[in-house]
Amino acid sequence: MLYVDIPTAADIAALTEHRGDSSVSIYLRTTPVTPDTQADRIELKNLARRAAAQLQEGGADKREIAAVIEQLDDLIDDSEFWRFQARSLAIFVTPENLRTFRLANALEPLVVTSDRFHINPLLRSVSFPHSCYVLALAQRSVRVIEVSPDLPVGEVKVEGMPEDAGRAVRGTGEVDYWPSGRIQAAEGQKVLLRQFARQVDKALRPLLTGSGIPLVLAAAEPLASIYRSVNSYSHLADETITGSPEGMSDAKLAERARAVLDGIYRDELEAWRANFENRANQGRATTDIAQAARAATAGAIETMLADIDHIIPGRIDDNGAVTFADKIGPSAYSLIDEIARRVITTGGRVIAVRKSDIPRGEPLAAILRYPI
Repeated sequence: MLYVDIPTAADIAALTEHRGDSSVSIYLRTTPVTPDTQADRIELKNLARRAAAQLQEGGADKREIAAVIEQLDDLIDDSEFWRFQARSLAIFVTPENLRTFRLANALEPLVVTSDRFHINPLLRSVSFPHSCYVLALAQRSVRVIEVSPDLPVGEVKVEGMPEDAGRAVRGTGEVDYWPSGRIQAAEGQKVLLRQFARQVDKALRPLLTGSGIPLVLAAAEPLASIYRSVNSYSHLADETITGSPEGMSDAKLAERARAVLDGIYRDELEAWRANFENRANQGRATTDIAQAARAATAGAIETMLADIDHIIPGRIDDNGAVTFADKIGPSAYSLIDEIARRVITTGGRVIAVRKSDIPRGEPLAAILRYPI
């Protein structure tokens, strides 16, 4: 099982706004298999040494370096902490404080020391949905499953949810045996199933409204199409888990739902890239670091793709002018990270991806609200 800590918007804001000497960001791959975590602890010990060396090279106070290493050593020695891990671990440490996030995606090992935290790899965990609800819909049963990266899969009790189609529409029996008249045969069955689907949709509204969490439908035909025809939730996934869900366990539904989430991720990226090319023809898109820095400072970036593995050292002044540097240190930080921070603080969205996902293979790509 993966034990994951998804950073909230408040967490991201606090990390991006932090300023202070001897600020250290560490990323390392981990394993959720508890007996194998000793290697991860050794890896963190090695990365801590790298952090100390970088701080010393940058002229940090010896007492601050010692305080940072002491906190990392305490974490390394915490056996209970290492019992519950995911695929990567992000650590943000200063002489006074240490924060960790366990992440579902596999990140490259990295140590960055500067006057601020390096958050771009962390943004990967919040760029696309990792959670969803599954509506397992059949004539004889209805289940709502919550799929989360940091909690066990579990059924959600929804107030007012009908137990089955028969009781929902007629109060007794099954759809197949309702009396003839206007509602009869196959067409009559669809009429009754549509009434059932409307009741399900109504019951779900208090749970879903305003959440923005994807809803994945698990249903066989014709009920799948019927439910889609009455659905009122805008975040219903286009892909359906096909077949009757009655014979699927919660775990199986969760496994198939995660595949649907992967599809949502791919489709969103494809749509973003198409929009980027369209905006580029209008002078409202860029892959240039200097132009992106000016645009982010002016609040002109609507959305941006950023390579989670690429670091370009430098500084950006209050007007958005870029000065490049040879390496990260007290007087330089990751330009991509700083551009991302300015995008976030001006209401834009940063999507952390791999370089292969970015148009033209650049470290970043930005769609602008207006030409600049």
